[in-house]
Amino acid sequence: MSVATPIPTLTTERMVLRPPVLEDAEPYGDILASGRAAHMGGPFSAEDAWLDFCEGVAGWHLRGFGTLSLEDRASGAFLGMVYLHHERGDPERELGWVLTEAAEGHGLACEAAHAARAHAFGPLGWTTAVSYIDRDNVRSIRLAERLGARLDTQAPQPPGLGDRPCLIYRHDPIERQRP
Repeated sequence: MSVATPIPTLTTERMVLRPPVLEDAEPYGDILASGRAAHMGGPFSAEDAWLDFCEGVAGWHLRGFGTLSLEDRASGAFLGMVYLHHERGDPERELGWVLTEAAEGHGLACEAAHAARAHAFGPLGWTTAVSYIDRDNVRSIRLAERLGARLDTQAPQPPGLGDRPCLIYRHDPIERQRP
């Protein structure tokens, strides 16, 4: 059996965006089990965090895209994950991000999202992507706007949100973002 698309390793100034490895499951689970996951429907149980981790890894095999782990180039420390995925039931492909508490506030999510989005619109051939963002997640809203994404009030909501719809920010290919 082969992977639908080879899992890339992308390099930025400060990070390596690489295929997830088993050792990433624990620190990723720690993020999802904490209050940091409140904007993602968490905190998650250990089992649900494991299933989420596995879904992101399996995406590469099943769809040709998935999650990438963020690793500090200098120290090798796990910093979080960036998502190129399409969760079951979601109307569209998504660009998302989650960082450890120590990694937040240094521009790393922006750096990772730029690299992942360029890969999605380049080698993966995506023509659009969205970021599903909780209405109270001010930091992610600001990041989506810094990335040049625009609020799309006409986009369909993902299922399972109940009476609390999220904000949907649309990312266009880079060439469409230039004046």
